[in-house]
Amino acid sequence: MTRFLHALGLVPAALAAVSVHEAVDRVENALLPRYRVEGQPPATLKLADQMKRYGTPGISVAVIRGGKIAWARGFGVQEAGSSKPVNRETVFQAASISKPVSALAALHMAQYGHFTLDEDVNGKLKTWKVPENQFTSEKKVTLRELLSHSAGLTVHGFRGYADGEPVPTLPQLLDGAKPANSAAIRVDVAPGSVFRYSGGGYSVMQQLLIDRMNRPFPEIMNMVVLRRLGMTRSTYEQPLPSAWHSDAARAHRPDGSMVKGRWHTYPEMAAAGLWTTPTDLARFAIEVWKAARGESNKVIERGMTEAMLTRQKGDYGLGLAITGEGAELTFGHGGSNQGYRCNLMMFRQSGDGIVVMTNGDLGDSLARMVARTLSVLYGWPGRHQEVRKRASVAPEVLKHYAGVYELGPGNRARITLEEGKLYAYPPQRPKAELVPESESSFFSFDEQVPPLEFVREGPGPARAVRLFGREARRVE
Repeated sequence: MTRFLHALGLVPAALAAVSVHEAVDRVENALLPRYRVEGQPPATLKLADQMKRYGTPGISVAVIRGGKIAWARGFGVQEAGSSKPVNRETVFQAASISKPVSALAALHMAQYGHFTLDEDVNGKLKTWKVPENQFTSEKKVTLRELLSHSAGLTVHGFRGYADGEPVPTLPQLLDGAKPANSAAIRVDVAPGSVFRYSGGGYSVMQQLLIDRMNRPFPEIMNMVVLRRLGMTRSTYEQPLPSAWHSDAARAHRPDGSMVKGRWHTYPEMAAAGLWTTPTDLARFAIEVWKAARGESNKVIERGMTEAMLTRQKGDYGLGLAITGEGAELTFGHGGSNQGYRCNLMMFRQSGDGIVVMTNGDLGDSLARMVARTLSVLYGWPGRHQEVRKRASVAPEVLKHYAGVYELGPGNRARITLEEGKLYAYPPQRPKAELVPESESSFFSFDEQVPPLEFVREGPGPARAVRLFGREARRVE
């Protein structure tokens, strides 16, 4: 009877059994774009076509149901043009998902008295110290602030070091000294005053752990977190040891070409240096979920886990982004290194979640589509398609929107009218159709193109297009 009612759409997907075969088939053959048109059946997309569109040859997925790994699969290949498949053993760069995993080690050490969350980190730093200035004269930098991106420190992220480039030591990196390719990490806002994402803060935390344990950072992470959680397909070693190379997904640019030297090296290990699999990241997420429920304490106790999952500044806890409320509350993190995009998301209440890792600069589009498709299939809250209305706009109106628009120096997008339809050609992005909602407002089924609105004064050509919350002026 339940199966019959489910077929009629009367039983929520969350209450119905979903086989692994059905879930994998949806991912491969029925991906959902972010929008569907009102009054029309949802359009579906094939994964292979979208991987080709977004220049991403490989993707790996792990799904969590009720605090257990339900299934994990790889799709595509490790390198464009090769035949070596991505499987659940293939490692990817986790990029910024390195942060919550390394934060877990810092919280473990705080729990056992190596330092506290709220003391001045300079009291425990030895090799390097946060330079004092006018902003630190009244309020010092603490571990709580480092982990929650509220320490007032600079340097948002890191581009890594290409094959053949010299790699700086951690102190050189912290001071922005050659051969570092990022600026010095300094306090330029009062600590604790605002949320501002800072990979630089996690590099300070990396030095703190090294100074307290007097061990290399990868060894600390293996001892404190990875080994305890059974994350056997994970390492913070940079550069990646040769023994791992045969099972490592290569990095790819937006056009699908491989990054020179296969991937970049990241001495900013705590912030961006983890190599891992979706299955291992799922083990991390499950442990955090269980620890918060008092069901496990392999790394930290329940009280410290609650601190990790409590919003500190904005929607960020200690190492993890926190979004939503109630049944929709999730913790997780995204990641973006050169040639890799990935995402981890876990529902705090149900213990359901998903990890997606890709080896392409545009792989975040695939990750969003996979997560959306499985959210609908499993009945996860708050992760479904948006409904949009399609309007009919005459070609003589559309022709006024064709042109070249500049968002900033060297950042231009071309919009064309082809056979009565508008298309956008964003820089380093695939061509995308623009669907009208009104005479001036448009959306796209492409994950990379946000809704936009053309700005006209009178009957002539548009002078600008409002995109990403700001106006891009017409230059041609």
